[in-house]
Amino acid sequence: MQTKIKQSVAALLAYVIKKEHRDLTKEAPLYCKMLGSDFECSHEEAMDLLQNGLDEECNIDEHLDIINEACKQDMLSKMHILEQINHLIYADEISENDYKEFEYIKNRLFECKI
Repeated sequence: MQTKIKQSVAALLAYVIKKEHRDLTKEAPLYCKMLGSDFECSHEEAMDLLQNGLDEECNIDEHLDIINEACKQDMLSKMHILEQINHLIYADEISENDYKEFEYIKNRLFECKI
């Protein structure tokens, strides 16, 4: 299960980077640092996960379902994921779509009706 969570969090973070064509020179080091500290990923493994996330279509709802199932009532872990997304968003220029994506993810993680 830990591997699925890692892959889903990695895919979710890559989705945020990919969605707004964010600057990889700013985002990749932060992405690798996050996965390294949370999942003990090496830089190489994190870069592979990032590249996969950028290359493949992402079903964000599927990954959010996996995260929700894994975290169930663990609100602290969910807040940590939102914090990571927030860091990625603020590492580059912020757009209106960034706010919409953040709100969507927040609502799905905390099962708020949107």
